[in-house]
Amino acid sequence: QVQLVESGGGLVQAGGSLRLSCAKSGRTDRFYAMGWFRQAPGKEREFVAAMSWSGVSTYYSDSVKGRFTISRDNLKNTLYLQMNSLKPEDTAVYYCAADLSIVPTPARVPSLYDYWGQGTQVTVSS
Repeated sequence: QVQLVESGGGLVQAGGSLRLSCAKSGRTDRFYAMGWFRQAPGKEREFVAAMSWSGVSTYYSDSVKGRFTISRDNLKNTLYLQMNSLKPEDTAVYYCAADLSIVPTPARVPSLYDYWGQGTQVTVSS
């Protein structure tokens, strides 16, 4: 079992920054591919960013590329999402997820992830 707990969301003005954290507990025998997703009201959950299980490769959606950075601290078992130059359209509940499969490229499809956090709200005002 893997438990994921997100934190760091909040209200920020357009152009501002936030850093989300995702603390992982439970199975720590190996690394997992990890991803960030978001879901706005009335919309489907969408891919934001992901990191391969090795931590070597990172991937971003076109809408956040150049503004968001995914990273992890192996000692703290924590995944991060640094969000800069935030826009009102970034407003959503943000979720982190873990994929137990060992594949070179992490998935961008939510259904392929095995564990999810409860989400943290990010609201960007104009």
